[in-house]
Amino acid sequence: MINLTPSIYHPTSKTGTILAMIIAIDVGGTKTLVAVCKKDGIVVQQTRFETPKTYKEFITSVTNSLKTLPTKDCTITAIAAPGKVDHKNGSVIAFGNLPWKNVPLAKDIVAITNTKVLIDNDANLAGLSEAHQLKPVPHRVLYLTISTGIGTGIITDGYIDPDFIDSEGGSMLFEHEGKLTSWEKLASGKAIVAKYGKRASDINDPKIWKEIAKMFAIGIVNLTSVLEPDAIIIGGGVGSHFAKYDTFLKDYITKLTPPLVSTPPIFAAKDAEEAVIYGCITLANQHEQH
Repeated sequence: MINLTPSIYHPTSKTGTILAMIIAIDVGGTKTLVAVCKKDGIVVQQTRFETPKTYKEFITSVTNSLKTLPTKDCTITAIAAPGKVDHKNGSVIAFGNLPWKNVPLAKDIVAITNTKVLIDNDANLAGLSEAHQLKPVPHRVLYLTISTGIGTGIITDGYIDPDFIDSEGGSMLFEHEGKLTSWEKLASGKAIVAKYGKRASDINDPKIWKEIAKMFAIGIVNLTSVLEPDAIIIGGGVGSHFAKYDTFLKDYITKLTPPLVSTPPIFAAKDAEEAVIYGCITLANQHEQH
């Protein structure tokens, strides 16, 4: 069993209380979701708002959103941040698609909610949720979220693996057309739009998906060679179209995988749109159990 070393940020009260209800906050580059959930995973009520350009406006929007939700019995808040998290201090060093840097997110949410606060990367949390959808939960799961960019989460024995908690698989470099280019600049949703002029949801041409699948496969084989996962799950906006390219992807992976590397089964995320929120709920329950 993996050693869990939680980063919990405490308010001035409500410490030591039994987990009753959970506030889950999924900070997105374009929209933010705030939900009140039961610990069994049922979302009681939720609200969304467009993520403001400034961090100050964001905190105001979260405050206003929580006023519309039944938060009275909430004892813990779990936040998913799309960027690099300073787990020691509860701050977010940088966001992938937002201009904010070194913001004290956990401290500010404690002040708003007066609850314990947990914070982690959104890909880690989506991976945590999706790993628990597989029964039994594999020893090691590699979760890929393919959306605007590419994020990775490594789940070991059902927990976010602290040894890979800051992994950024989308930043791997490949030589492409004579230049070093990051994987997400070749295979992300943003890259797909730039090359084909269409979003993944609007692409139905098998020839295009075959080309895209090859770009996916190159990165997946590299990650598999190092991490040796027992299962791979693909989620995110592009991941939700898995059925359009799964055959191409698996064929390319088979061709590209070296003889000494095992290819694990590959699954589409079961809750591509809600995985982050469910990951927040799972994280809150795990921390209360330790």
